[in-house]
Amino acid sequence: MVETAKGRGARSNASGRYETDRREAFDDGWDADDVEAPPLRTQLMAEHPKTIIAKNTSPDIGFDRSINPYKGCEHGCIYCYARPSHAWMGLSPGLDFESRIFFKPEGARLLEQELSRPRYRCKRINIGGNTDPYQPVERETGATRAILEVLQRFNHPFSIITKSVLIARDLDILAPMGRDGLASAYVSITTLDRALARAMEPRASTPAKRLEAISRLAEAGVPVGVGFAPVIPGLNDHELEAVLEAAAKAGATSAMYVTLRLPLEIKDLFQEWLADARPDRAARVMSLVRQTRGGRDYDPDWNTRMKGAGPLSELLAVRFKAAVKRYRLDQPRHQLDETKFRVPPEMKRQLELF
Repeated sequence: MVETAKGRGARSNASGRYETDRREAFDDGWDADDVEAPPLRTQLMAEHPKTIIAKNTSPDIGFDRSINPYKGCEHGCIYCYARPSHAWMGLSPGLDFESRIFFKPEGARLLEQELSRPRYRCKRINIGGNTDPYQPVERETGATRAILEVLQRFNHPFSIITKSVLIARDLDILAPMGRDGLASAYVSITTLDRALARAMEPRASTPAKRLEAISRLAEAGVPVGVGFAPVIPGLNDHELEAVLEAAAKAGATSAMYVTLRLPLEIKDLFQEWLADARPDRAARVMSLVRQTRGGRDYDPDWNTRMKGAGPLSELLAVRFKAAVKRYRLDQPRHQLDETKFRVPPEMKRQLELF
């Protein structure tokens, strides 16, 4: 039986790979068909890490340090590559991932400490490399906002990735930093089809709202690009040119794309969703996905995991290259200024007390 939760992406809540006990939904026949299940409510939990800046050495990622104010993502994007991370906490990458959200209330304080260390060397920090920094609960917690305030005080360069129009709330920080070469943004748009977006990304901003976010960022002087990610063959790949054109008209000056990745638990969650939400094309989509992954659901090879391989992937790359040139999204990436970084005097005085 497929579990359903209104307004959620995943269709099940199977146990994570590290749990010793396994749970599955089972229909014993006692529940009446016309009885609607109670809504799945989001649980917000505080996390207290010792550090806030995460580092990576992945050769196919354009940054080596990032900050993730949240773990889990209420947007519920069924394809999200971050879903397996919930398994590390003994939770399901399915419905748990989008309904049990961790935030870091001491993130700003930890960031102040790390940036103030004498041996710290400034380098661009990416905000939201794992899950979206503009969760719906950000209106309540202000965790991302607090981190941006610290970065502004230190003149620290950063980039930020989101699919939420809530980013426009922080234009008072992003605009001056963007004009000073200290901030840039990417807005992810996977489709212009509102019905597909609602099914695939149920609690994310609508496509129109994301285009609005691009427009407001661009008008405020923030360098902004569009991410057509992920490209799902047979589902949204035909929209590549349309998405890039709409984003360019809104003010985007650069673009990127990533082909659908299905590592670990994501492959089962995505296929389960596909069979339920788009049964008429499920077999076709998975056949095309496997054509980009050497016949498998996923190939983790560093050289191909972001774009895929084979004729289908090569054609997608050709289309993308032509589209970014046509819509003038091939302008040089905005280089952030790392020379303006400074530790505020008040932080230096605090350090002298220890």
